[in-house]
Amino acid sequence: MSTMFLIGEISKLFQIDIRTLRYYDSIHLFEPASVDEATGYRYYSIDQFERLNTILYLKELNIPLKEIKQFLDNRDVDHILTLLKEQKSRTEEKIAEFKQIQQRINKRIQQIEDVSNVDELFKIRETQLPERMIVMLKQKIDRSDNLEMSIRMLEKNSNMKSTIFLGQVGLAISVTNLQQKKFDEYDALFLFVELDKHLYSNATIKSLPQQRYVTIRFIGTHADASFYYKKLLKHAHKQGYILADDALEITYIDYGLTQDTSKFVTEIQIPIE
Repeated sequence: MSTMFLIGEISKLFQIDIRTLRYYDSIHLFEPASVDEATGYRYYSIDQFERLNTILYLKELNIPLKEIKQFLDNRDVDHILTLLKEQKSRTEEKIAEFKQIQQRINKRIQQIEDVSNVDELFKIRETQLPERMIVMLKQKIDRSDNLEMSIRMLEKNSNMKSTIFLGQVGLAISVTNLQQKKFDEYDALFLFVELDKHLYSNATIKSLPQQRYVTIRFIGTHADASFYYKKLLKHAHKQGYILADDALEITYIDYGLTQDTSKFVTEIQIPIE
């Protein structure tokens, strides 16, 4: 058996795409032992198998090709230990990042399943909600306004990516406007956050303490909310409750998740004492 191998043979032996081998050649990571000047055929020797094995092993560990080449050009035990320890640190950071993503996915699944429960729609509930944190953009927002520009401003001020906004944004109506039964203008746009995960250098941060709320979920969006504010305020007045803080209005399901408007779900939460 010949000790020299064509690129196609190396491809089959190591189950690696020919285009990848050509790329490795172009960056001087894994070059053929010789090239036939007449035909352009690349030939690899059996002595090169160890180098390719090392490349594929380190690549499986997700080590960047540039760092793999640096190691192969200067093989040393201390060098490989440093390389592996650095990759271990990067991997641990990625694991923590994916755990956060997993938590966000689980929370979103739970939220959608919860708000999709038709038995809980249109019911006034009195419930204790835990302490929460929000970042706010304080500005007057009319019910008919398009929220996209305000969301982008909140995103910029809070140093957060738009990818985390889907299904998380809410609007607030001040206690004063609630008492005056003004439901067509909002006083702030907000986002629920976890304080240890982001920097909010220019954002207005507000802690919502553990509090008792009167709440109601309904089919619709902010445009349909006035009727339900009146119901909640009537219930709070009948029970002798005092409005403790601004009302929160969160559209959990809207065009971002479905085109079926009959499945839109919004919730109003009014803190009471």
